[in-house]
Amino acid sequence: MKNLMNTLVKKAYIFLFAFMMCLILPLFARAANITNMRIGQQIGSVRIVFDADEKFDYEVFLLSSPKRLVVDAHHCEIKKTLTADKNNLIDSTRIGKLNDKDKRVVFDLKKPVLIKQAFMLEPSKNTNWRFVVDLAVASERDFEGKVGAKYAISNKSAPKQTKTATKDSSKSSWLFSSDKPVKSKARQRIVVLDPGHGGKDPGAIGAYGKTYEKNVTLAMGKELKSQLEKKGYKVYLTRSTDVFIPLRQRVKIAQKYKADLFMSLHADSAVNRKAKGLSVYTLSEKASDKEAAALAERENKVDIIGGMDFSENSKEINDILISLSQTDCRNKSSKFAAYVVGEMKKSVKLVDDTHRFAGFAVLKAPDIPSALLEMGYLSNKEEENLLKQASYRKKLATSAANAIDKYFKDPEIAAVY
Repeated sequence: MKNLMNTLVKKAYIFLFAFMMCLILPLFARAANITNMRIGQQIGSVRIVFDADEKFDYEVFLLSSPKRLVVDAHHCEIKKTLTADKNNLIDSTRIGKLNDKDKRVVFDLKKPVLIKQAFMLEPSKNTNWRFVVDLAVASERDFEGKVGAKYAISNKSAPKQTKTATKDSSKSSWLFSSDKPVKSKARQRIVVLDPGHGGKDPGAIGAYGKTYEKNVTLAMGKELKSQLEKKGYKVYLTRSTDVFIPLRQRVKIAQKYKADLFMSLHADSAVNRKAKGLSVYTLSEKASDKEAAALAERENKVDIIGGMDFSENSKEINDILISLSQTDCRNKSSKFAAYVVGEMKKSVKLVDDTHRFAGFAVLKAPDIPSALLEMGYLSNKEEENLLKQASYRKKLATSAANAIDKYFKDPEIAAVY
């Protein structure tokens, strides 16, 4: 009997100890650390991703006057200053304390939005915990209808997510990966090259050798196409023979092939025959805004942006989407131009202020990053002779192909695929 009593007492002590530990341990549990934040830009939406070393409880909601997105992270530390990546919906980021254990991250918004979803992703082989918030552009009325903590999304209301929310994981691979490796092959990038002029339009004519610009651009287009195809790109030419194609039709060809990048090829000319050097043009902000305004006034907005049907949207939403697309496209075009300049300067002479801005019609697709390459001056004897040489065009094409590679590998651009 005595042994039985001793056994029962021991079990009681063990049970009591376990019970007390269950109450005490949570009080000393290590707080999660948010170590980084990234923002992925899409047309009309953004994805915010927080990296953390532990799972944490959260609440996400909207506030107005001014427009803000609030993320409350409970039992969490944020040791690194978080700043908003360049995007079209979020202006700036601020961090505050709710109390000693809880943090509040406030995003100042540029435009009205709705919270599409918020969820926590479990760690995978190469990643820690990730907390994801998806935002989409909205009308003022829809935004005001979802303002306040009563509309908050929390981990208690959000479904468990263990894989990427996108159907095509390659489109957001830099943001996070699924907990199981996805074997699907990344989509082949599509590049449309536009050899300038053609047919009845010879373009610039060499001041010394009477070289036609249309012939130089076509030869360059074919050389660059060949190099890009060897790198695995899908490449189309707006023209592969000596034919005339109107400027707007060239843009439509790029949209028809659903191009990820559009590059128009030209050779320059100047009265000053000493002028020489390569330059790169992208659409100016003034020209882009004017084009956006014209697009927004059209009655039929089907297929203006990537096949999207705008016909059912309000004018307010259409205006916002077109403006967002133009701004996003212009930013990506400038990024591409910077890579072109960086590669070209390694092998050829450039003009001063190499990256320039203008309202070229072929650069006005609102949904395709575009740049126009002026390969040199046919009015300059030395550059005319160079542009006639296949070896020189091959050198230019190699630099352009390397720039295109770097553009698509840029984290901001890779986020789209």
